[in-house]
Amino acid sequence: MPNLPINRKQAIELLKKYNSEKDSSDWNHFLESEAIMKEVAERLGEDSEKWGMLGLLHDIDWGITKNNTTEHLTKAPLILKEAGFDDEFISDVVSHGCGFECAGLKDKKRKNKEEFALAASETLTGLIHAYAIMRGKKISDMEISGLKKKFKDKAFAAGCNRDIIKECENLGIPIDEFLGIGISGMKKIKDEIGLS
Repeated sequence: MPNLPINRKQAIELLKKYNSEKDSSDWNHFLESEAIMKEVAERLGEDSEKWGMLGLLHDIDWGITKNNTTEHLTKAPLILKEAGFDDEFISDVVSHGCGFECAGLKDKKRKNKEEFALAASETLTGLIHAYAIMRGKKISDMEISGLKKKFKDKAFAAGCNRDIIKECENLGIPIDEFLGIGISGMKKIKDEIGLS
């Protein structure tokens, strides 16, 4: 069993404490990040419960910092520490901000597999969701080839940083396979995220 201080139900309650349930796009992102991280963990033989939890809680402080994004990830460490998470888990969560103007992370680099997986997975959610919306909210028959075209089209879902998604290669997962892993993970929760 993973060494996690809280279970998934408690993690959802923790998210609700700091993030409005009315903001469905935020909640979709939390759940999608969890789903892809679990899928990546299974592919790599890692602990899918722990990796799923990293995905679920990676933006724990978004609801209280999104109006000033440089504050993002400054509140997360204390929230997670109070919930009983260890320094390693907290460090992995904060690492998805590396390279951005938040929490002093502009010049920081990701280093371990959890960090690469989290950054790539949570960024991929936006690309897949946007493509599903374009396809009439359908993900059940989404194919890697179609998603790859959108990945290459920089104008599509322009906010999704392709270089971060490509960090999957640091895990030994080629981009095509990673896109497939993302689709597969999100298909499993399609009803929860408003897709079909």
